[in-house]
Amino acid sequence: MSTEQKDKRLYLIDAYAMIFRGYYAFIKNPRVTSKGLDTSAIYGFTNSLIELIKKERPSHIAVAFDVGRKNVRHEDFTDYKANRAETPEAIRVAVPYIEAILKAMHIPILGVEGYEADDVIGTIAGKAEKQGYNVFMVTPDKDFAQLVTEHIKIYKPAIKGGEAEILGVKEVLEKYEISDPKQIIDYLGMMGDSVDNIPGLEGVGEKMAKKFLKEFGSMENLLANTDQLKGKLKEKVEASAERGIMSKKLATILCDAPIDFKEEEYNMDTPDFEKVKEIFDEIEFKRLYENLYRTFSVGTNNEPIQKASEKNNSVQLDLFSDFEELERATTTRTNIENTDHLYQYVDNEKMQRVLLENLLQQKAVCFDTETTSLNELEAELIGFSFSYKKGLAYYVPIPEGREQAQNVVEIFRPFFEKEDILKIAHNLKFDYKILKQYGIEVAGNLFDTMIAHYLLNPDGRHNMDYLSDVYLNYTPISIESLIGKKGKKQLTLRDVDLRAQTDYAAEDADVTFQLYELFAPQLKKEGLENLFYKIEIPLLKVLAKMELEGIALDTKFLKQESIDLEQDLTTLEKGIFELAGEAFNMNSPKQLGDILFDKLKLDAKAKKTKTGQYSTSEEVLQKLASKHEIISKILEYRQLQKLKSTYVDALPEQIDKKDHRVHTNFMQTVAATGRLSSTNPNLQNIPIRTPRGQQVRGAFVAGEGKKIIAADYSQIELRLIAEISGEENMIEAFQKGEDIHTATASRLFHVPINEVTRLQRSQAKTVNFGIIYGVSAFGLSEQTNLSRAESKAMIDAYFETYPRLKEFMKEQVDKARELGYVETIMGRKRHLKDINSSNFVVRGHAERNAVNAPIQGSAADIIKVAMIKIDARLAQLQMETKMLLQVHDELVFESPIAEVEDASKIIKNEMENAFSSKVPLLTEVGVGDNWLKAH
Repeated sequence: MSTEQKDKRLYLIDAYAMIFRGYYAFIKNPRVTSKGLDTSAIYGFTNSLIELIKKERPSHIAVAFDVGRKNVRHEDFTDYKANRAETPEAIRVAVPYIEAILKAMHIPILGVEGYEADDVIGTIAGKAEKQGYNVFMVTPDKDFAQLVTEHIKIYKPAIKGGEAEILGVKEVLEKYEISDPKQIIDYLGMMGDSVDNIPGLEGVGEKMAKKFLKEFGSMENLLANTDQLKGKLKEKVEASAERGIMSKKLATILCDAPIDFKEEEYNMDTPDFEKVKEIFDEIEFKRLYENLYRTFSVGTNNEPIQKASEKNNSVQLDLFSDFEELERATTTRTNIENTDHLYQYVDNEKMQRVLLENLLQQKAVCFDTETTSLNELEAELIGFSFSYKKGLAYYVPIPEGREQAQNVVEIFRPFFEKEDILKIAHNLKFDYKILKQYGIEVAGNLFDTMIAHYLLNPDGRHNMDYLSDVYLNYTPISIESLIGKKGKKQLTLRDVDLRAQTDYAAEDADVTFQLYELFAPQLKKEGLENLFYKIEIPLLKVLAKMELEGIALDTKFLKQESIDLEQDLTTLEKGIFELAGEAFNMNSPKQLGDILFDKLKLDAKAKKTKTGQYSTSEEVLQKLASKHEIISKILEYRQLQKLKSTYVDALPEQIDKKDHRVHTNFMQTVAATGRLSSTNPNLQNIPIRTPRGQQVRGAFVAGEGKKIIAADYSQIELRLIAEISGEENMIEAFQKGEDIHTATASRLFHVPINEVTRLQRSQAKTVNFGIIYGVSAFGLSEQTNLSRAESKAMIDAYFETYPRLKEFMKEQVDKARELGYVETIMGRKRHLKDINSSNFVVRGHAERNAVNAPIQGSAADIIKVAMIKIDARLAQLQMETKMLLQVHDELVFESPIAEVEDASKIIKNEMENAFSSKVPLLTEVGVGDNWLKAH
């Protein structure tokens, strides 16, 4: 190969193949912007493009797209590619962005109406080869193997950090066991291609196609010698001969598309950085922009790559040389092994005090704790890490003995308690609780990067490793690589040598500090600072106190409840067997399905799951409830069984051995609506609609000399929908103190309030709550005894009664379509990326969220504000009453008997005045020896 030819390297990128590849690379963890735009396909494609340029330094480049819905192959076979699923919406949205990026990078976009990208690439590749180019077809598509020659090769980009694969003539011949790359056309024609809906020869698969090519060499030769075949295979091949010839034609990449190769248009050019940055800013590709910039700024000898066009390259580069974002941004390197950093361990008192003085001079410091356990109540400190500058972090190992450990902790007390230093951490509540166990109160302003990202992207993932990968293009050290996988043999970080401890712990602080630098300005830009600093961060401390306090359990009560439930389950099971006419395994969906649908024939159209058995989900059974008495008994059996296993039998196992209380964990970053969730145990899901479910609350008891106070917002979501929508009829009903369901029934059925029947109130209640969730006539009829026509009439009457509600709902959907999100009264955003989806089911779900997310989210915001205010008021008055639980719209407290009256007044006052509104936020407060009696 001549020197000239080495320098003439043309890379032709198969656009859609690479876009799909990028999209599916992130299918399990999609990249979504703070505004809800799925950028997985854009990121995957663009990142691969930049990596290709950085690694291969092409002299010439272009990207080929399919143009038009149909191409020349449809003339031969109308079903060509007919079985392809609809293009994912994220890809359809991505294409305009990708085209804009390519234009800004001065990379030609190729396409010919009626031809596929394959044909365009095949045509250009052949013409470029004749002009002395080495051509690399960038694609994972095997079809291109037919085009391979000495100077035309397939370039398959690397997957998950591996190496790119280049397929030349030798590699293609070996891979497909053929003697000429052109035989790939015969290979594809014989075996067909399900992706493109190319039928192929009947009964011929991959192995048989290779065998035929070795024996016959081509499709035509095979069909001319079918007498050499035997049996069914001979019959199938002969019967599908015409189909085979057509398949070969369909598989042939055309090399005569009407497009010219003008080499000067394909020169690898320096991008228009300003334009690229504008696009990348919109789709939040901060790190990828730096990667692109450095790729073009530095060549193999650290010299700028000179663009081939006449534009002034140096001026373009100088324009961004001092750009602040680039200076602060992380490097494009991918892990600790190849990234500039300085991580130091500080393992003696003298140097620890020097580090302390250094920390006390900083305005913002990220810290992290390393512990022996993720259970804060039993965990011991292994070490601290600190970072206040990108790439710089310190690790302080802490000795094993509690007294020696406390001595080291005390050295850093002044830092943690200094008010004017911003303390940064990821999942800060964990670190806060750990330090509380060592007598340290983390004071001053706090910043939790996990909560920050949650506010920016509530539907995304928020763990540090994931955020590092996505936002910093950096993969942190895996803890399992140091201590092993979970299990009895798993070590703790203390068992690892000090250097490894330092790298792991210091890296966490460094990465978190970099995420802080990214997220802090983004919170301001998105108008989320008030929500973050005034609600979520103060709440963090309140939740930490609640979790550390825990709540007492009456284990004797639960033991008796378990016995009673077991007896009830036995009785129910016996009744079910009698109705079924035989005994069977109640926990076997297959056996239950056979009873219900084969034996009792409750649904002739019953559907089976992928495993071949009938579906017996709760949703399926609910629809059959009116058809047979057995269904209600099965549903009750399942409810009681779940109650027994999940709560009655499980709760005693979760009592802490030290203080004999249960300590749930409240999570701020799980529910996209803003509501809290809880785990270990999950107290949010204790059933409250059935008497037996409510009974479990009787196990949560007050300590000696104390009472449980339970305070519950009354119908807060309905009150908020009235408030936010401005529906005057509903507001008036609440202001008068009327029962909203009775008031609604009175208006719906045109009867005086005092004449509303229980059935009418029940139906009005169903509609009241259903409207928030976008209930349809079909849905309402399923929840009531109304027909679909009656349900529709009731919904129409409802909107006539409350006309402003319908307008409000439309306004919310319109706002979501325009902005891509809706907001709560406190400015919490819920991004709805599917609001403009072409799929009406997906779009309908987003439209319902556009209405109910602001209502649910506002209710969550208000109770959070109430919690913060109540906690502050109790602390101010130095009361011993403690907040213990938050479950939905309810708060649970433990109060000394002497404080119960005053505490109840404070709680009710703060909850009802957490938010200034026309509609009173009525709160019901109860007191008792246990949660059930208080409720």
